[in-house]
Amino acid sequence: MMRNAIGRFRYQILIFLAVLGPGFITAMVDNDSGGIYVYSAAGARWGYLTLWTLIPITLLLIFTQEMCSRMGAVTGKGLSDLVREEFGLRLTFILMTLLVLTNFTNVVAEFAGVASSLELFHISKYVSVPLSAVAVWLLVVKGNYRSVEKIFLFACVLYGSYIISGILVKPDWKEAAIDSFKPVLMLNHDYIYMLIAMLGTTIAPWMQFYLQSAIVEKGITVKEYVASRVEVVVGCVMTDVIAFFIIVACAGAIYSTGPKDIQDAGQAALGLKPFGQYAFLLFSAGLFNASIFSASILPLSTAYSVCEGLGFETGLDKGWREAPMFYLLYTVLIAAGAGVVLLPHFPLIKTILFSQVLNGVLLPFVLIPMILLINRKDLMGEWVNPRWFNLVAWIAIAFIIGISLVLGVDTINDLRHG
Repeated sequence: MMRNAIGRFRYQILIFLAVLGPGFITAMVDNDSGGIYVYSAAGARWGYLTLWTLIPITLLLIFTQEMCSRMGAVTGKGLSDLVREEFGLRLTFILMTLLVLTNFTNVVAEFAGVASSLELFHISKYVSVPLSAVAVWLLVVKGNYRSVEKIFLFACVLYGSYIISGILVKPDWKEAAIDSFKPVLMLNHDYIYMLIAMLGTTIAPWMQFYLQSAIVEKGITVKEYVASRVEVVVGCVMTDVIAFFIIVACAGAIYSTGPKDIQDAGQAALGLKPFGQYAFLLFSAGLFNASIFSASILPLSTAYSVCEGLGFETGLDKGWREAPMFYLLYTVLIAAGAGVVLLPHFPLIKTILFSQVLNGVLLPFVLIPMILLINRKDLMGEWVNPRWFNLVAWIAIAFIIGISLVLGVDTINDLRHG
């Protein structure tokens, strides 16, 4: 009896390790340079007050990522592929255009993160950004799915540096724990802007497209779906644990001396310097790792989504001749994203924060087609959403639309009176 139980446990572990990759990588890359800046800015400006949002955001992240992994495993098709087949080319083209524009601002944010992290060590962006762009391009273009996935998984481990730096700051853990479970809603333009940015940086539209494509390319089917779902949940929880420690670190190091609007994530790292060289170094290393990691994933996600949606060949296991549009789009996004960062006097910080807010505002445009698709019995069979799942999803969508409208009205009023 005991041997059978141990055997089943070992089997489940082996299955989990076999499917490990898409869900964990997609969730972890969520903490990119834009995300790190948003979480750092939230901690520096609002202290622990925004921590409560991480609980509902984590739950919504789990819901959305689980739906994508389930659709990928059941249908064997990417999300943009399904959108094109079920809703037509016109809607797909509109979605892909919005995705490219949003993701491009995100790619710019990643190379801005590379520049910020290495400028802390007196390395010019005119050196760090071009070298990083070439390294990122070679990583994907010269590799295959398995080799690239292993490197991405290793990069995920390095996010632990934020947990350590948060502990080294010695924040007020009691206040952090209380505020994590105490919702605070204020009709303050900057506060609402930050909440939407936190939502957008944690549940970005590109994630849904990338995860489903990665599930399909890895070959995960309904048989491995249970293990895949566990991997997705673990990844979602871990990404917001790291977000928690970034907010806490900046609240303890910067907000505790007075609320401050930081200009970039590098400034957040400098704010940790009084708490020890290790806290500073770990935060800086985490920023560089996150920036390089995300600068690889975001253009890759965009190339997957657009090429699938428009019917072009995709995949890291295909060469240039087999998937020319896939690699061309990937190359253009990296070159253009890096090029923008090298422009003098470009408003990087405003672009980074705006890109995360744009993610949050556009999220319902991705979630609504997803929910409609996953509830199609002719498409999903017995794997459609249960009713309670749909109820939670629609409430979340209504809330996102509502808070986006509040921000829109508030912005228009500010422009009228400003």
